[in-house]
Amino acid sequence: MISYPSRHCTVELQALPSRIGQVRRIVSAQLRYWHLDSLIDRASLGVTELLSNVHRHAQPDKTCTVEIELLLDRLTVSVRDGDPRMPVVDDAEPLATCGRGLAMVAAMSESWGVRPDGESGKVVWFTLPTSTPAVTPPSLHARHTVLEKPARRFAEVGVSTEGLRPGHAPARSAVAG
Repeated sequence: MISYPSRHCTVELQALPSRIGQVRRIVSAQLRYWHLDSLIDRASLGVTELLSNVHRHAQPDKTCTVEIELLLDRLTVSVRDGDPRMPVVDDAEPLATCGRGLAMVAAMSESWGVRPDGESGKVVWFTLPTSTPAVTPPSLHARHTVLEKPARRFAEVGVSTEGLRPGHAPARSAVAG
């Protein structure tokens, strides 16, 4: 079932790999409809990671609900499932093929969290700002001060596209769809 109130979209599904790709396309289409094209990549990545966790970990079944909601200057993406166990963010081994999903969600989002949903479930969510603050250039007469730069977050690490043919971009997810 899909519902599209003005600034709210809900999709109920079984978190199976084939359905995850479909939900990613629904989220992308909804964000285009809301003229939030700049958020499509991050929202799609985040929803893919949250649904992959439901597929991998949720018990007794994989039924879940994805909600995207636009309120003022925030987009909130949440995934509700019927497993009350809370997710744990662990440090993945360098060569591990899984275990980095929530760390990626934390790195690319403004905020994220998890909350119980009744007695038999939870909601994992993340937010994205819908606008970037305006940057004002320094005045010519401003005194130049060297500030220590904070460590870059995971999502801020640059991706080189040198050598790629036009129209090709680096892969964003290992889930087909």
